[in-house]
Amino acid sequence: MNERIIALTDWLDENNIDAAMVTAPENVFYFTGFHSNPHERVLALMVFPHAEPFLFCPQLDAEDARNAGWNAEIIGYTDVQDPWTLIKAAVSRRSVTVNKLAIEKEHMNVERYEKVNDIFQDPTFVAAEQKLRQMRMLKSEDEIAKLREACRLADLAIEAGVSEIREGKTELEILAAIEYEMKKSGINQMSFSTMVLTGKNGASPHGTPGQTRIQKGDLVLFDLGVVYQGYCSDITRTVAFGDINDKQKEIYETVLNAQLAAVEASKPGALCSELDLIARNVITERGYGDYFPHRLGHGLGISIHEYPSLTENTALALQPGMVYTIEPGIYMPDVAGVRIEDDVLITQHGYELLTKYPKTLQIIK
Repeated sequence: MNERIIALTDWLDENNIDAAMVTAPENVFYFTGFHSNPHERVLALMVFPHAEPFLFCPQLDAEDARNAGWNAEIIGYTDVQDPWTLIKAAVSRRSVTVNKLAIEKEHMNVERYEKVNDIFQDPTFVAAEQKLRQMRMLKSEDEIAKLREACRLADLAIEAGVSEIREGKTELEILAAIEYEMKKSGINQMSFSTMVLTGKNGASPHGTPGQTRIQKGDLVLFDLGVVYQGYCSDITRTVAFGDINDKQKEIYETVLNAQLAAVEASKPGALCSELDLIARNVITERGYGDYFPHRLGHGLGISIHEYPSLTENTALALQPGMVYTIEPGIYMPDVAGVRIEDDVLITQHGYELLTKYPKTLQIIK
C-alpha cells in the first residue's frame, strides 16, 4: 500500500473506525492516482484498518484506473448492475463488519447516504473531511513540482492574454486566444472558467466574460489557472489599456500594496488570520474596506479551492508544504475592479512565489 493509504488506515485504527468510504473524485485521485468524473455513476475507494482496500468504479473506467497505478483490487460494474450490492459483497469477502464508517459528509448526497446506511445496517457515520484536508494540506515534493509547472503555464497564459489586448476586441475573443495557446502547450483543462473582464465588468468579483469590447482607459482583469497532471494553478492580474485616471491608479496601488504586504508576512508560524488582516487593513486604511468583500485566499492543489480558507477568523498556523493563494481585490461598481493573485508555497524559512508574472501596473498602449 502507498504511504497515503497507510496514513489513512492508521487513522482508522487509532479511532476504532471499521472502514472509510472515499467518494469525492479529488480524494480518490489523491489516494489512487486515478482521476475521473463518474457523473451519476458510483465511484468509491474503500479502506480498512486490517484488510486490503479496493477501488470501486464503472467498468468502463476500470482499465484506466489500473493504468493510473492503482495496484490493489479494482471492482468494475456495468450500468445494469446494482453497485451497492457489489460493494456490500466485496466488504463481506474481507470479513469486515462495518459498525463505524468514515465518509465525506460534505460530498455524499442523501440518496447515497441512505443506500450506504442500508447495506451496512445503520452504522455510525464519522466525518472524514478533517483528516483528508489535513493530509492534502501539506504537499509532497512531487506535488510541489507539479504545482510549479502548473503555475509556470498560468504565467504563460496571462502573457498570452495581455498580448491579445486590442481596442475593440471582446472579452470572449481574448479568452479564446488564451485557451487556444494553452491547448497548444498540451493543457486540456483549465482550473476553472477563465475570466477576462474589462472596464466596469471587473467590479464583479465573479463576473462572466461576454461581448463587451475593450476601450482605451479600461482596466482589464484576467483570472485563470491550468490543471497540470491533476494539480491546479490560480492567478489574477489586472492591466491597463491606455492611460487610466487617478482613481483607477489609486485602487490598483492599494491592492498591490495589500497583496505584497500579505505575501511578505508569509512564513512558518504566521496565522492565516494575520495574513488576511494585514491585507485588509491596508485596503481599509485607504478607505476601500467596503469594496473588499471576500477572503484573502484559499488552499490550492488537486482542487482549485482547498483547505485552509484565509480569513480573519482562521487561526491556523502556516507550515512548510502549504500552498495557497493571496488575492485581495477592490471592486467599485461603475468605477473599476482590481484583483492581484499569486500562488504561494511555505518553505522551511519563508515562502516561494510559484506564480511570477509581473505585478507592477502595466499600461498597454
